[in-house]
Amino acid sequence: MIDRKTEAIICTDVFNGKAHDLTIFKKTIRLHQDILVLGDSGYRGMQKVHAKSKIPIRHKADIDKLSEEEKSMRKATNKEISSVRMKIEHVIGRVKCFNIVAEKYRNRRRRFALRLSLICGIVNFENNMVVSLQP
Repeated sequence: MIDRKTEAIICTDVFNGKAHDLTIFKKTIRLHQDILVLGDSGYRGMQKVHAKSKIPIRHKADIDKLSEEEKSMRKATNKEISSVRMKIEHVIGRVKCFNIVAEKYRNRRRRFALRLSLICGIVNFENNMVVSLQP
């Protein structure tokens, strides 16, 4: 989970094996209903779990039936979500530089969560240093 204003990693959680993003969200994350959650297209159906959530609007096959106003509204909504998600994906990319989530983890499973938390702390520290050095 990443704070979109500070671009800081707030919390991490690990899940055994391969699982869909929405399944992990349902089983592990509990949020207050007033918090806005932005997700990518992997979180289809998140509105059923968390009422105040936004995901990109899918491209429908019957796009010719939409009015120009509906098309422009969908485009603006998707652009707003993707501009915020871009910053979040950059933070995820910084974590992936350490290869702990980018490649298969071959060490002891019980220490994975600890190592991931340490790496996220390093990423937060580096991000904080860059922000504080800029005028």
